[in-house]
Amino acid sequence: MNSQRSAEMRRTTRETDVRVVVNLDGSGAASLKSGLPFLDHMLEQVARHGGIDLTVDASGDLHIDAHHTVEDIGITLGQAVQRALGDRAGISRYGHAYVPLDEALSRVVLDCSGRPGLVYEVGYPRARVGDFDVDLLREFFQGFVNHALVTLHIDCLRGGNAHHIAETVFKAFGRAARMAFAIDTRAAGVPSTKGSL
Repeated sequence: MNSQRSAEMRRTTRETDVRVVVNLDGSGAASLKSGLPFLDHMLEQVARHGGIDLTVDASGDLHIDAHHTVEDIGITLGQAVQRALGDRAGISRYGHAYVPLDEALSRVVLDCSGRPGLVYEVGYPRARVGDFDVDLLREFFQGFVNHALVTLHIDCLRGGNAHHIAETVFKAFGRAARMAFAIDTRAAGVPSTKGSL
């Protein structure tokens, strides 16, 4: 296994302390301790369906709310993925997935472009799943794209259950990442006509 496809990053602020370890060529193993059980459940989907080994250890000012913790986990995961991808030579670059869960269906399209961009068209029928504010999921993905330097389009095509919608988004994100991060054995160098990403 290529060690250059693994990375560990730590982000410490007055609001949070976040450590993330990724192995892009893993088996889907996850060790998740964010202090937010619903977010851990979502991140487990990314690891399992993305074939990514993922460790998240986070503590934050949850006595205020979950915003800083969720955003900083997205940021730190993005930094770890950016480091693990290196110069991006040999990767497939693009990935996409449609994932259903009962009545819900989401589509995620990912480009390891070197340019951060997020289009997030996901509507939820209620504001919370348990005590988790679903608005924070957009903040997670915004933090991720800003630091992984990827373009990410996330669309929920239909759905009536907020948990199902979120789960299809994270499963599809995992599957799209698996495709985009994969080594393309036919590719030579960086997958861009510009010669760099």
